[in-house]
Amino acid sequence: MESSDRRSFLKATGSLATGVLAGGLADQAPAEAAPKTPEAKLPQIRLGGHSISRLICGANCFNAGSHLSTFVNRAMREYYTPEQILKTLRRCEAVGINCWQAGLGNLDLYRQHVDAGGTMKYIAIDAGGPERIKKLAEGGCLAVAHHGEVTDRLFKTGQIDQMHDFLKRVRDAGLVVGVSTHMPDVVDAVESKGWDIDYYMTCVYERHRSAEALEELLGQAPIPVGEVYLPNDPPRMYQSVRQTKRPCLAFKILAAGRLSDRRHWVEGAFRQACESIKPTDGMIVGIYDRYSDQPAECAALVRKYSQLPKA
Repeated sequence: MESSDRRSFLKATGSLATGVLAGGLADQAPAEAAPKTPEAKLPQIRLGGHSISRLICGANCFNAGSHLSTFVNRAMREYYTPEQILKTLRRCEAVGINCWQAGLGNLDLYRQHVDAGGTMKYIAIDAGGPERIKKLAEGGCLAVAHHGEVTDRLFKTGQIDQMHDFLKRVRDAGLVVGVSTHMPDVVDAVESKGWDIDYYMTCVYERHRSAEALEELLGQAPIPVGEVYLPNDPPRMYQSVRQTKRPCLAFKILAAGRLSDRRHWVEGAFRQACESIKPTDGMIVGIYDRYSDQPAECAALVRKYSQLPKA
C-alpha cells in the first residue's frame, strides 16, 4: 500500500473509533480550547462527596486502546502525544467535562494538567496492591474502582470475594470506592453482599463472552471474529443500573466506536443512555478529536437528553 493510501486508510478507520459524529463531521478540524461559557455547563452528579459532570472523559483513546483494530490503535497512538492529550483535556474542561477516568499510568499526565491550572477531577480503575492505591491517592485521584476485567474474571471463577480486601484498602486510603464490571450479574451479586462501596462502573456491552457462551446465545451460526457487541446487551445492564441506589457510570455506550459512523446511531446511543440510567448516574465516553470537536459534540448530546436536578 502506498503511503498516501495508507494515510487515507488510517484516517478512515480512525474516524470510527470511540467518539461521536464521525460520519457527519469527519471533515471538520478539531476545535481549539476556548474559555468556558454559561452554555458549557453540564449536569452534575455526586460521587461520594464530589460533584462531577454527568459526562466523563475516558482514557482508552488516549492510550491507543480502540477495541476496534490494531490499525486504529496505531492511529490513536500517533495522534495522542502527551501534548495533544493535555490539549484535549483543556477542551473537555472548556465545554463542561470536569472529570477524567483513567488509571495509574496516566496519573503523571494528570498532574501536569493540574499543575498548569487545570481543574479536571480524576477517577481510576485498578486491581493492584496498597502502593498503587497510595500513589493514586497522593496524585489527587478521588475515586478508584476495582478493574472490570479482573472483577469479571473473579466472578466467573467463583472468586469474587477476593476483591473485597482491595475495596477495603481503597476506603482506608480515603478514596471513593467503586466496582467496575461488564456484566449485569456482577452488579446484582455485589448488591446482595452489602459491601461498603459507593458506585459502579457499568459497561453496557458484555464484550468478553467465551465462544461457548456466544454459541449458546446465537445458536450454531458462525461466531463473529473479535469482540462481539450484541444490541440486546445495553437494556440488560441498564436494568441492573436502575435497580441499585448507588450511582453508576455507564461506559462503552457507543459499542467501542461501532456506533460512531452514523449521526443517528450516535444520537440514539446517547439518548438511550440518558433515558435508561438514573438521574444520579453518569457516563464515560472515549474522546478521539482528531477529525472533529468531539468534546463539544458529546457535551451537547448529554445536555440535550439530560434533565437533572442540581447535585
